[in-house]
Amino acid sequence: MPVLSTRVTDDLAGRFDAASAAVGGRSAMLRRLVEDAAGSAPVAAPLSPGRRDAARLMVRLAAPEARHVADQAAALGLSRAAWVAALVRRHASGAPRFARSDELALIAVHGEVRRIGVNVNQIARALNTAVMEGRVLDTELGAVADLGRELRAHVASLGEAFAGNLAYWAADL
Repeated sequence: MPVLSTRVTDDLAGRFDAASAAVGGRSAMLRRLVEDAAGSAPVAAPLSPGRRDAARLMVRLAAPEARHVADQAAALGLSRAAWVAALVRRHASGAPRFARSDELALIAVHGEVRRIGVNVNQIARALNTAVMEGRVLDTELGAVADLGRELRAHVASLGEAFAGNLAYWAADL
């Protein structure tokens, strides 16, 4: 059952209490005012839940579990509710969740990998159009191989970051 609430000044609350005492108190008076304002015809419930499609869940934890949630959430820079939601999301959908600082680091690494890829493409294009002989060509091909290794290392680092994140949220914590 929905609850309606509002904040009023102490003076207004006192006057409302005095006026509602004769009809059964605050709740009875408020219910009567809401019924009068809404009219007597039933209103069909909206087909969509509105702008929120998330369900709210309240969980009671013992002190040690609550401390654990608070510590883990703080370590990732998340609120307690966000940490619990991320844990549930991971188990329900397999989707990873990163702390904001980790997300920014992964974005930076992705940018570096992208820049390396652009460089490799430029070098490959240059090698395809240039006429080089002997050691010059070998040197350029060595540079392309070095960039390829660096690119693979960055991609491996991204894979390790995702694997580590998924392991963090695994069921056997």
